[in-house]
Amino acid sequence: MDEAKDHEAIDQRRRRVIGAAAMTFAAVELGLNSPAKAASSGTNQATGSAAQAVPNSFGPLRQIDAGVLNVGYAELGPADGAPVILLHGWPYDIHSYIDVAPLLASKGYRVIVPHLRGYGTTRFLASDAMRNGQPAALAADTTALMDALGIEKATIAGYDWGARTANIVAALWPERCKAMVSVSGYLIGSQQAGKVPLPPKAELQWWYQFYFATDRGRDGYEKYTHDFARLIWQLASPKWNFDDATFQRSAAAFDNPDHVAIVIHNYRWRLGLAEGEAQYDDLEKKLAQAPVIAVPTITLEGDANGAPHPDASAYAKMFSGKYQHRVITGGIGHNLPQEGPQAFADAVVEVAAGS
Repeated sequence: MDEAKDHEAIDQRRRRVIGAAAMTFAAVELGLNSPAKAASSGTNQATGSAAQAVPNSFGPLRQIDAGVLNVGYAELGPADGAPVILLHGWPYDIHSYIDVAPLLASKGYRVIVPHLRGYGTTRFLASDAMRNGQPAALAADTTALMDALGIEKATIAGYDWGARTANIVAALWPERCKAMVSVSGYLIGSQQAGKVPLPPKAELQWWYQFYFATDRGRDGYEKYTHDFARLIWQLASPKWNFDDATFQRSAAAFDNPDHVAIVIHNYRWRLGLAEGEAQYDDLEKKLAQAPVIAVPTITLEGDANGAPHPDASAYAKMFSGKYQHRVITGGIGHNLPQEGPQAFADAVVEVAAGS
């Protein structure tokens, strides 16, 4: 793409997606190509080109009371199979695993794919419950779901918020985590770490976190939730040629009445701009020590991940058990399980079998 066409594509995307000059600046600096010109996902491990039919949905979801939530989740595979829990990220939903889950179920695994708090059909049991998005709360949701489903120990896999949640469960409750697959490696953080300034180029990648810190940002996300999410998909996976049906299938999960509050609280908490709940204070203190993870782990990274992520060399030492790192090639972005489902499923099978 020549320079003139590149600027034209960016301008068109700016008008179509959010119409905000600041966000366009972020897109330019992150090197986003026009999605119309991105490499076809038919040439990599993605779900396919826009011409392909969208895979079937999970069908009717199950609901179960677990901890402070009534959790909506998909379940595939035999009820007596070795359990695998697949955790999605922001701004995505359970359909990130629409191809991974059947692959694992066909291998005999009991596959659980829950909507995180603030997504899909998951709801708080108490109307006055704090809409808390802090990481320890999401990890506690996972163990509560395991308790409700009668799962003592599971292989846990995820990306983005889901990877961070898997990391926390593996670090704090290793007896509940048989093995782990984590996209972008070790993602445990703390409010103390979140207060440390980064170099300007790195800070730029977190533009949405600073946007969410403002009232304007919260209002903007509430008003343009779907447009905002589409922009993040494009920035985070610049070579994933997803079609509108694929996006809309996941975007329906953002209509959850708690979604905006959970997302805003999550990012404000990270910067120390919002308080969490006292019941998680001790857990957060442990996480602030950056605990080493001992469970068998495979970390994955897409070769075209446009989202902020650490270099693999920076976190290898944080895994003291059996450990591998794999780079998934072919233009794979941030939503690795949906863009490279076979590679993700293979990692789950291998780490589960070897633990």
